[in-house]
Amino acid sequence: MSAAAEQDRQRLLAEARELLARARALGLEAELAALWRPAGAAAAGAAGPAASRPAPQPGASAGESPWPGRFGMLGDSPPMQKVYALLERLTQADVPVLIQGETGTGKELVARALHEHGRRRGKRFVAVNCAAVPANLLESELFGHQKGAFTGAIADRPGQFVVADGGTLFLDEIGDMPHDMQAKLLRALQEGEVRPVGSNRTQKVDVRVVAASHKDLTALVREGRFRQDLYYRLNVVAIELPPLRQRGADLPLLIRAFLERLARQQGRPVPELSERALAALVAHRWPGNVRELENELSRALALGGERLDLEDLSPAVRA
Repeated sequence: MSAAAEQDRQRLLAEARELLARARALGLEAELAALWRPAGAAAAGAAGPAASRPAPQPGASAGESPWPGRFGMLGDSPPMQKVYALLERLTQADVPVLIQGETGTGKELVARALHEHGRRRGKRFVAVNCAAVPANLLESELFGHQKGAFTGAIADRPGQFVVADGGTLFLDEIGDMPHDMQAKLLRALQEGEVRPVGSNRTQKVDVRVVAASHKDLTALVREGRFRQDLYYRLNVVAIELPPLRQRGADLPLLIRAFLERLARQQGRPVPELSERALAALVAHRWPGNVRELENELSRALALGGERLDLEDLSPAVRA
């Protein structure tokens, strides 16, 4: 065994011991044991304490679910504890927040947590993916337009700033916003008002803006591709979401929670997971993060039977 492999082995063992200690403290030993149970042993343990425990809801808050986590998110690893501590403060501070993290780390989930646990929770939460809206329509999407402002504008339409008035506007993939649109967004944030396309009248709005990007915005600023003044306007407080490969202690919990939810959605019993399959899932680097993990388990559940083995996983995960 190479030195690097031995280091990985020792790290995983330490995380497993930490996870076991937390499971004992929360009364989750039966659920955790089910993850590591050898293939064929399911029947022997079916009548244990876990059989009578209600299935945990992956999307539920920590107060409603036996799974460790907070703010509707799963996981109790040190990196996630840092995120929870920051969220605890920011839910009561009505300031712009910039969420950064790799694709699939749950940036919109964090934005929703800021809204649903904050002062604006009774108002609208509106999400706009800046990378998904064509550049020539983004101004209309955000600020609205008047009838006849452009071809196809057959009626007045409010923009998402107005729709979110009093609530939270989540601007996802802000790093993909065209440079000329960045100046217009900056003005709206500074003045607290928007002007629909084709109109010479402005409208006051009161929104909390939460932005997110998987790109390094500081690098984009240095390259002249993102306005420095807009960056500072958005980045009052930053939240850096950890990639899944840095959340080793959370993986078994996430796997079990996703399997239970996906099984309910498909109307079938929760399958048992073999040791070989679990080992492969834990060892995978997950470049697509939590989203990739959920998709992988959905695929395995669709193709597998009552027990998921290594052969039920995709080649990339088995490698």
